[in-house]
This record gives sequence, C-alpha cells and structure tokens, in this order.
Amino acid sequence: MYTIKNIAEIIEADASSLLNPTVQIEHLLIDSRKLYAPLSTLFFALSTERRNGAAFIEELYSAGVRNFVVKNTFADQYPDANFLLVDQPLKALQSLAAYHRLQFNIPVIGITGSNGKTIVKEWLYQLLNEDFNIVRSPKSYNSQIGVPLSVWQMNKTNNLAIFEAGISQTGEMDLLQQIIRPTIGVLTNIGAAHDAGFDNRAQKLKEKWKLFEKTEQVIFGNDNNAIEVATSIHKSQRFLSWGKGNAVLEIKDIIKSSNHTNISCKYKDQVFTFEIPFTDDASIENAITCTAVMLALNISIEKITQRMKSLQPVEMRLQLKKGNNNCSIINDSYSNDSSSLTIALNFLQQQAGNLSKTVILSDLGDINSSVDQYTEVLKALKQHEVDKFIGIGSRLYDLQEMFRKEINNSQFYLTVAAFKQQFLQTKFSNELILLKGARSFHFEDINLLFEQKVHQTVLEVNLSAMIHNLKEYQKYLHPETKLMAMVKAFSYGSGSAEVASVLQYHKVDYLAVAYADEGVELRKAGIQMPIMVMNPEVVTFDALVEYHLEPELYSFSILHSFNKHLENEGILKFPVHLKIDTGMHRLGFESAQMNELIHELSSNDRFVIKSVFSHLAGSEDPIHDDFTQQQSESFQNSCTLIQQAIGYPFLKHILNSAGIFRHPDLQLDMVRLGIGLYGVDSSKENKLSLQPVAALRSTVSQVRMVKKGDSVGYNRKGIVNRDSKIATIRIGYADGFSRRMGNRVGSVYIKNALAPVVGNVCMDMIMVDVTDLEPVSEGDSVEVFGPHISIHQVAKWCDTIAYEIMTGVSQRVKREYYME
Repeated sequence: MYTIKNIAEIIEADASSLLNPTVQIEHLLIDSRKLYAPLSTLFFALSTERRNGAAFIEELYSAGVRNFVVKNTFADQYPDANFLLVDQPLKALQSLAAYHRLQFNIPVIGITGSNGKTIVKEWLYQLLNEDFNIVRSPKSYNSQIGVPLSVWQMNKTNNLAIFEAGISQTGEMDLLQQIIRPTIGVLTNIGAAHDAGFDNRAQKLKEKWKLFEKTEQVIFGNDNNAIEVATSIHKSQRFLSWGKGNAVLEIKDIIKSSNHTNISCKYKDQVFTFEIPFTDDASIENAITCTAVMLALNISIEKITQRMKSLQPVEMRLQLKKGNNNCSIINDSYSNDSSSLTIALNFLQQQAGNLSKTVILSDLGDINSSVDQYTEVLKALKQHEVDKFIGIGSRLYDLQEMFRKEINNSQFYLTVAAFKQQFLQTKFSNELILLKGARSFHFEDINLLFEQKVHQTVLEVNLSAMIHNLKEYQKYLHPETKLMAMVKAFSYGSGSAEVASVLQYHKVDYLAVAYADEGVELRKAGIQMPIMVMNPEVVTFDALVEYHLEPELYSFSILHSFNKHLENEGILKFPVHLKIDTGMHRLGFESAQMNELIHELSSNDRFVIKSVFSHLAGSEDPIHDDFTQQQSESFQNSCTLIQQAIGYPFLKHILNSAGIFRHPDLQLDMVRLGIGLYGVDSSKENKLSLQPVAALRSTVSQVRMVKKGDSVGYNRKGIVNRDSKIATIRIGYADGFSRRMGNRVGSVYIKNALAPVVGNVCMDMIMVDVTDLEPVSEGDSVEVFGPHISIHQVAKWCDTIAYEIMTGVSQRVKREYYME
C-alpha cells in the first residue's frame, strides 16, 4: 500500500496542495460508478472524446473520495481534498502501475496477439491455479487503461501473474511493455483485427513483439512465416515454438471426434498425447499454446494430460444459447474480422445438427476493409453452407448485390435499429443463428428483441406522485441516513427503468432488485447508481460482475459459490451485502453462525462488504414492537462482530417503508423504501400524505342487455335477478385482475360509480353490471384501481395485501408514464 505522498513522487506530480500526505491508497478508480472504498481510493480524472473525468469530481467528493489525480486543480472548491497535478492523468496512471510492477520478482506471463488472448489467459488460470497464487487481468483488460488497472492488483501473496496486452496502432506496446515487463511472452493467433492501425501485417507483428523485448522466453506457433522476421530481431531470447514443422513442441497429430480432440506432441524427445473437450480449431490452437506455457513452467506432462481433459469453456465470445421458436443463438458480439469469422463459422457448422444455419453479420471491424476482404467473407459463408444471411452496416448494404448472387436468402440493413424495426420473431424458426458483430454495432441489442403486445389495458404511472412520496418519507429521515429504493418485481409492477431514472435524478443512494436480470435491464437503460440484487443465482454471476451489480449474500452456499466465481475471474474487492436473519426466518445468516461467518470474512479479499442488513417481521404493527426491538438488538450485535472482524465500516439497515415512520430510532445508516414510494402506507398510521402512483385502467369493449334469469360467464355463475345491462371490459386474470374479484365480490369504477363484477373472471375479460349507471358505451374508460378505488380496497376484496395487487399486474399490460 502506498501513501498519497509516495504516489505523488512516483508519478512526478505537483503536490503543493497536498493536505494529508499520509493517507493510504489501496484502490485506483477511473469510473465513478465503480466506487466502493472512498477513503482509500485515488481517482484519475481521465478525459476521452466524449467525457471529461473531472466532471465527476463533485460526485465522488460527495461520496467521500478525497484523493484525485487531475490536470487542473480544484483545491479551492474542495479544500480538504488532495489533488495531484499532472499533465496527463492517463500517463500518470501508467507510470504508477509500472512502478508497482517493479516491486515484484515473480514470473509474469504477458500475452498478446489478435485472437485468443483472453481464452489462453483464462485457461492458463484453470490449468495452473493448483500450483500458483495467480493474479491476472479481469476479463479482457488489455488496453492502455486496462493493463495498469490489472497490474495494480499484484500483491505479495502472488507468485504468478498473467496479463493481456492489446494494441490497435503503433507505439502503444512500448508503454504496455514497461507496465507488464513479462518474463514469459505468449504470442497467440495473428489475424486481421486492428489491421487498419498498421501499414501491414508484418508491422503489426513487430509492434506486438515489442512486449517481449526484455522477456526471457517467448512462446508462439511457428505456422506464421512472419514470426521469423520478429524472432530475428531478438536472437538472444529463448523460444518455445509449437507447430507441425520444425518446432520445439512438435504437433504430431490432431484427431477430432464428436465431442473431444486428441492432440499428439513431441517435446524434448518425449512423445505424449492429451485430450481436450473441444473440437473447434480455435480451442485446439489455444490449448496447444497453454500446453507450451505449462512446459515452460516445468509442469509435468502427467499433470498436463490430466488437466487438459477438464478444461471449461470461457463464456466471453462464442456463446451458444437457447432461443425462441426452437432456435439456438451463437452470440459472438465481441469482434468481427475475417480470421475470427472463420472460427465462428466452424463452430456454427459443428453445432448446427438438423437446424438450418443463419448468419447475422455486421460490417467488418476495420473501417478500411476492402472489397476483397468481403469477397473472402462471402466465400467463407458459402463454404460453411449458410442457409440465410443478414448483413448489417453500410459496407454490406452497398455490396448486397454481390452477396445476393451467391446466397438467395439474404437481407440487408444499414443499422441495427433498422433491422430491429423489421424484426419479427416468427421469421426465425428451427435455426442456429450466429450473431457476429463488431463491438460498435452493439449486436447484444438483437438478443433483446421481442414482439410488443398492443393492449388497451394500461397501467398509468404518475412520476410526480412518486417524487412527492419520496420527499414525504425523507421528511422523517435523519440527515445522515441514506435511502435505498426497492425497485424489485418491475418496481412493484410500475416499470423498472422509468422509475429508476427518476430515483437516480433525485439522488436516491441505492436501488434494490430481486433478480440479476432486473439489474441488467436497469444498467442497459443507463442507470449508473449502485444496485443490490437480493436473490442472486449461480447462473447469473457473470451478469452480476459484468454489469457491476452487488449481490446479497445470505448463506454459506451462495457466499462460497460467488467467492469461487470471483476467484475464477481474477477479481478482488467486489462489493457485496450480507443478510442477517434476526427472526424473519426467510433468508440470512443466523446469530449462531456468526463465528463461522466472521472466520470466512476475515480471510477473504474477494469481497468488500458494502452493507449488512436484516428484515423486520412486523414493523407496521404495534403488537410486534417488542419483537422488533429484539430483532434490532440481535442485528446490532451481529454488526459489531462483523465490523471488528473485517476492520472497516459498512452501511447498516433494517427498516422497510413502515419502519421508517414507526421506528425512527432504528434508521441507522440507511433505510429501504418500497411500497410506500408507490403511494401505499403500510404503516397504517394515516399520518403520511402519500399520493397514489399507479392507476390501472381499461376500456369497455361491448355493452349488452341480459334478461332476468339468464347467466353471464363461465359455469353460469353470474345469474342475473333482473333485466340487466352488462358491460364487457378488456381485462382479465392474465392481466392481473384476480379471479377472487368475481361474482360481485369486487367492482370497477365507470361513469362516476362502482360497477360490480358479474360471474367468473375470464382470462382476458370481465363482465360488470352497469344497469344503474349513466349510459355506458363501447370505449368508455374503466378504473380498476387508482384515485377512486384504492389498492388497499382491491386488496381487501381479494383478501390479500396491496403488494400482491401491485406486483400482480401482468407485463403484457402497457405502462404509460407522466409528470404533472
């Protein structure tokens, strides 16, 4: 760990305004959304074409950050903060990481190439973690920013490091070499990716080889003749080449079967064979590279053959997923160049089986791609017998005639948006679909396509009322108490992204969702504030990390599983929340488990505890106040033990909406506002001036006369005892209108009066008696709940609670938002 004064000296900063020189810095930050330890964080205000990092200083300062690396001082505005002045904050970040790297004398593997860097890195971790304490780049942190952040993770417990280095133009690798300083170099496949940044492929290879200038040993495949040019530059290096020709690791034979591949090799006069559970060419090439690295590290051939059988796929590039209409999706939205396209098409052909093969392809990643390169693309599509081709991008659009001549079933669109506008899910059936797009095209959006339902039943959401309710609760909060807004279950049925945007604008401190997919939706909608996921699942761990969603850990099983996932991904200090069971007996660690929990946490550097919380069983009812107090005492005791064990503070919260008003002494560091935000006073005190946020409305589809003694609806439950006028409404139990409301139990509001439901509730319709009302016509508006029928009243009719009514509104019901 470094002091801010040490860092100022290392990066040669102007530290004349340094106020607290002994502050210890542990975390480097470039993205304000990823702040989790403000007191020990140093923020580098990097600037890009679209964004100036200095614009986030105020936000970070308010969050507790007091240490900044900037181009221009802000000392007058923030007199108690440390500002280190440099000409280029990015260069300062790189210099600090380079200095940090020099403090370690351990093997460091530096990986570069066009394709396969991340897979090789992740597989090396899988293969070597039994022998080494490994630090490695998170995901594909291989850029001018990603590399220094990766290297900064190195600590005294590590005895092996694995870092990626990626470049897109000349001059970039010199800086990365100074930061990584690999002792072992690995060159993966050299393909067309980023060709536009170099004069030719040979120049690109020479630039990448700069990573190995001071490397003791370099590992590479010798099939590429251009490697001879690079190796001639550094004749003093030791090389561990692999290939079928004259190589140190000679590949004797490759035999593919239906689900695995056997690779026979010769190394130092010893012949051996190993098996991998893959058959595509890319995996074979990457596996051989990993084998060469293991040999360089003196891993025994016995261990190599044993471990290779257990290699697991890395879910980053080629992802095979189940889709709708018996389709499967290969999502390769990571990059798009001719080399990686061939690998993806091989995988497509391998997985197709009886499914027809469809390729949805963007323009190639390099802007200056020639017609010849697109001719090669077309040739590859034909070779792999693609049945349907969809091209997206201006270059493919211009060349569509060339493609149509060779592939009859072809479609072309200028943009992803244009494709989405024409998309019909039913057009795709019994197909294996390869989505292959350059990153700039955001092909991940195609995965989200769906057919929007048109429905005259609408849930109206009054955002002005929501803001009013938020402020009404804030009146009862202590000034220092933070607020977490519950937006789980589609914001209690109100709509996640729209509600979250309002809450973010009004500076709510935290959001909470039930499941990871809800959080992902918010992130994709531009929500940047911290989000807690209350029910994390193992299958969503990748999404949690990718979208920086903070899981609730409530059992040793989920704690261990998430810890293992972070270990596999090479991630340290990920924010989490601990749930303590103090008497609700739903989820959470119990008091009797505290010693075991503390033992787990005290030796764990994968987690940063953002908050510890519990849930009151009866905060809204005075009859349970004694039990509430017992829960509070148990919770406080647990928090004390946890904080003593981990040595740093965290947020503590136990109050829900009802508790905020009824138990102000338990507000602690944060409270959780849920149903109250939506205008439902669960405290039943009637002292809060809340406004209803949601109104569920529909329309009349038909009005008819029914004679006395006739029945209405299924099972003839609705027998009318007089000649009656019956209106049919466009809402049913599929929309969230409970069947318990049928047979005159519940009513709706039409023409300034209540109209009782007649007969059973149908899936898509209800029938109501409007005999005594003003004349009702087709198209008239109907209120199910809102200003005239409260949610509490509907809940009473259904013998349930307001929560169920709110969350029960179907997703097929259109949401409309408005501000007053």
